[in-house]
Amino acid sequence: MDLLRSLPIGLYLEQPLTWLHRLDPRVKLGWLVSFLLAPILASAMWKLSLVGMLVAISILAGIPWRALKQQMGWLLLVGGAILLVGVFAPDAISVSHQLRSPADAGVEIAQPYQYVLFKIDTGALHLKITKKSIDSAIYASSLVFTLVYSTTVYLLTTAPEEITTGLESLMAPLRRYHIPVTEITLTLTLALRFIPLVLEEIQNLVRSIYTRAIDWQELGLKNSAKIWLTVSEKLLENLLNRAEQIAIAMQVRGFTTPNTHLVQWHQLKLGKTDFLAIVILVVFWTARFTIGGQFI
Repeated sequence: MDLLRSLPIGLYLEQPLTWLHRLDPRVKLGWLVSFLLAPILASAMWKLSLVGMLVAISILAGIPWRALKQQMGWLLLVGGAILLVGVFAPDAISVSHQLRSPADAGVEIAQPYQYVLFKIDTGALHLKITKKSIDSAIYASSLVFTLVYSTTVYLLTTAPEEITTGLESLMAPLRRYHIPVTEITLTLTLALRFIPLVLEEIQNLVRSIYTRAIDWQELGLKNSAKIWLTVSEKLLENLLNRAEQIAIAMQVRGFTTPNTHLVQWHQLKLGKTDFLAIVILVVFWTARFTIGGQFI
């Protein structure tokens, strides 16, 4: 088991250097927020198109499959399970069909609107697929995929220093309200850098348990809980020691206050590719409001 490779959460892909790496972090943050907000009150086709756009961006950017296959596999499995459960879940609407014109209108009645697409009602088996259940299933599964996968791609192609520098630039106007923007961004940087350390500590402790070949059935539930409680205490102790070491290292290097030790993490500069990405983002939201709305 290798958590550092199987869980690419908060990890930065240094090589190969793709065009996504070269984009300005503020532009990428705008795209990330757009992918997180665009599915709200959107049509089913628009939600599915977001999934396709994310996959297409990953392929066009040339992100190695080794960096995405584990996350992609789990997401497809979870998304498929949510889609399957949602399709057969009750939609709380007791409608079987709806006529397009009233029966006494004196005109020929059009074909009824088929709300129930599939139905099995034999004995103990009751299954029904409706247009509402399909739409809800697509919404839930695509939303999970979009939220997790877009964030994963963003973290893979954006260094923690670039993320915090972009956020600090966007949050700069808040300084006039005496909000500690630099302290917030520095804390975020340390948190992103600390995620691999947490995964490493968990991995080492779990490996130490496996190497001892403990017979869990013989121990029983109570003794097994005691062992895992001890492991959790050791994990917390190791993480606190790591945090203390980082704090000491920062103090030695002069990190006291932002006024006395200001570090320029990353130089922000918009290029031609960034302006092109901004134009495409404007087109993206224009399409969202014109053709991507919820159809009722």
